[in-house]
Amino acid sequence: MITLYYHPGNASFAPHVLLHEIGVPFELHLVDRERGEHKSPAYLALNPNGSIPVLVDGDLVLYETAAICLYLADGHPETPLAPPLGSAERAHFYKWLVWLTNTLQATLMHYFYPERMVDEGNAAGAAQVKAHAQAKVHGCLAQIDAQLARHGKPWLLGDHFSAVDPYAFMLCRWTRGFSERPARDYPHIGPFLQRVLARPAVQRAIATEKLPAPLV
Repeated sequence: MITLYYHPGNASFAPHVLLHEIGVPFELHLVDRERGEHKSPAYLALNPNGSIPVLVDGDLVLYETAAICLYLADGHPETPLAPPLGSAERAHFYKWLVWLTNTLQATLMHYFYPERMVDEGNAAGAAQVKAHAQAKVHGCLAQIDAQLARHGKPWLLGDHFSAVDPYAFMLCRWTRGFSERPARDYPHIGPFLQRVLARPAVQRAIATEKLPAPLV
């Protein structure tokens, strides 16, 4: 039985959705961030970085959201959550998944936790980091919007839903509190988010995690 260690609305959301898309039995294990469980010895034994999520499948213990998404997609080729190996589409799938985690997600971390990037007590420095991060996030959102506009298809890669779509949805959702142009306000991202939101697997994950409105 697969176990996903999660916290509501965190980076565990994308693999949670994929588990519902695949339809395999799995268990959820809540990691209570407010109580610091992600820094407990038991959790650090699974993920020494103290970050969420972790997926356990038998003897396999896997962390890093993108790696978990790849593992789930590759392990269940009957549900085409990734394009065929060796294809140009597969190469673009890798590109977008790596970009989402390495560029957009990393920048969002600087936005939400700017104090990690400066000396303790440097409020002015933290504010500057946050402002620069938000500007970069807007550039990233513009890139997603341009991708959707370019091909005019429903999903990030085109005609077919893939593992990058709930990943992009998750990160775009994190901008819902932006005072200036959250992801939903972009002309092509807004409808894309609604298409992802309408999928039964996404609705099940939202209901299980009891995510509050606004959802995007």
